[in-house]
Amino acid sequence: MGAHWIHGPSKENPVFQLANLFSTLLDQTREFLHVPQVSVPSVGEYLRKEIAQQVKEWTDDDETKWLKLAILNTYFKLECCVSGTHSMDHVALGPFGEYAMLPGLDCTFPGGYGGLPDCMLTSLPKESVLFHKPVTAVRWGGSYREESQEGRTFPVQVECEDGERFLADHVIITVPLGFLKEHHETFIDPPLPPRKADAIRQLGFGTNNKIFLEFEQPFWPPDCQLIEVVWEDESPLVEAGTDLQASWFRKLIVFLVLQPPERYGHVLCGFIAGKESEYMETLSDAAVLTALTDVIRRLTGNPHLAPPKKVMRSQWHSAPYTRGSYSYVAVGSSGDDIDALAQPLPEDAPQQVLFAGEATHRTFYSTTHGALLSGWREADRLLSLYDTSESHQHKPRL
Repeated sequence: MGAHWIHGPSKENPVFQLANLFSTLLDQTREFLHVPQVSVPSVGEYLRKEIAQQVKEWTDDDETKWLKLAILNTYFKLECCVSGTHSMDHVALGPFGEYAMLPGLDCTFPGGYGGLPDCMLTSLPKESVLFHKPVTAVRWGGSYREESQEGRTFPVQVECEDGERFLADHVIITVPLGFLKEHHETFIDPPLPPRKADAIRQLGFGTNNKIFLEFEQPFWPPDCQLIEVVWEDESPLVEAGTDLQASWFRKLIVFLVLQPPERYGHVLCGFIAGKESEYMETLSDAAVLTALTDVIRRLTGNPHLAPPKKVMRSQWHSAPYTRGSYSYVAVGSSGDDIDALAQPLPEDAPQQVLFAGEATHRTFYSTTHGALLSGWREADRLLSLYDTSESHQHKPRL
């Protein structure tokens, strides 16, 4: 196990060659989008088959071959984090190319992602947004009446955990797919049409967590940006162990160095996906800190390295209203399932229940911009229902 940098990204650099090989193979998986029938069902199976063919052409000694395979296995874990899945064997090969990647560099908000919704909220009346108000049921297709609105009925009723009910003409449901997988049968009444319920079951939804480690002093050089973790005894061609208690930390792929230290302190951010990530959520902070201290000591070769002074982590799978991080197109599903999930209810006007969220965007699923665009899509859908040039007897309630 060690830290691996791609110093000098050129054809002469063996690590760069492996990164380029994996990237090329991943690009090839996107070419199956319009193929009527694929030879294997998943991205993982396709990648392993191609790598096995490549290995036959390697002329390295056995030790070098195993190291190269270990590095490739790290790329598999990285793609699991990107796709939000436990294994690339779960990700459907055919639809994989439908996901669209935007050009340009990734960036962050200096004050955190929370600054974006905070900014958006400033344009709304304060009383229009309610916090700490869990919803237990969305009822549609009804005829609900308020005492203060004599003669007027509403087709939608939203019931909250505290018993309060809100009536509306339309509601946009934006809960994560993980929540719908667990609760759609009781959360939405009448039950969803079979096609939409099938889409919820068939689409994939996984967990990708971050683990932040704060140190009193950095053990990495000032120009270090990331530390990649490679386990030398692993290979994508060999099935991984299933003992989560003994090996959950092996799914960790990289530590990013948060910059600048003047703002964040001496902090590393690790990424871990899949069942191992979900198991990590069940452990105490102390257990996570102990395990990752051991990993970093082995990584650096320094058994006396001071442990982090603080650990903080996300726990997306344990969160009751998310039950994971984001969606992917699983084996047995397709982009048509995403479209089915996005379809309003009832399918013919007037549309009462609309659906938004990253899992409803066919090309930008799993992303924040996909979630945002889906919200705009549903807002436009509602606007199209009402001709603003005409006067309506009642203003629609959302």
